[in-house]
Amino acid sequence: MPRATAKSKSSDAGVSSDQRRRAGTIVRRLAKTYPDAECALVHRNPYELVAATILSAQCTDERVNLTTPALFKKYPTPEKLARAKQADVEKLVQSCGFFRSKAKSLLGMARGLVENHDGKVPQDLDSLVKLPGVGRKTANVVLGVAFGIPSGVVVDTHVKRISNLLGLTRSKNPEIIERDLMAVLPKKHWIDYSHRLIHHGRQICKARKPACTDCPLLSVCPRVGLDPLE
Repeated sequence: MPRATAKSKSSDAGVSSDQRRRAGTIVRRLAKTYPDAECALVHRNPYELVAATILSAQCTDERVNLTTPALFKKYPTPEKLARAKQADVEKLVQSCGFFRSKAKSLLGMARGLVENHDGKVPQDLDSLVKLPGVGRKTANVVLGVAFGIPSGVVVDTHVKRISNLLGLTRSKNPEIIERDLMAVLPKKHWIDYSHRLIHHGRQICKARKPACTDCPLLSVCPRVGLDPLE
């Protein structure tokens, strides 16, 4: 039988050796460039992180961070938020857009925590996604940031766009992208990969005007046509 080459398929979900090497190089360079990258949503506890992440849908982190201080001052615990009136919450989160549906999700989330989890944020994916307003992306954020649990890879617009540019996925579907990234990235890097790629998308690999000459990933970016793997 012929020997397996470097480009042969691995037994793990059809991921090739070159894909793993590319992913490894990308992870190392991102870690060197953004060693302190972390979640941009300001929070003091898991409850606040869940609420802030719900508000971040189709809204900038900066806007959310301007909105949440007043929200958390009035409703510092799930118990207090669960007793709030819809109209009162709407006024506090109006600047985040889609404020009616977000206020409804916040109230539902708080009531779910109080009624089913003694007011505490659960530490498992299945329980989290049952809370109103909490999808898989939000659950991954909360588990990764608040508890250090790598339940999956958070796929936001930056992760979606840049992971495609880097050849780590060919899909535009966030669920498929997440599966592709989970297959090729070491599990210990699932949490930091998203944070660092988000920082990279905001600082260098900008959608409209990427600063390619300043990019630490330039030599492994298929878009440029260079590929010396480390």
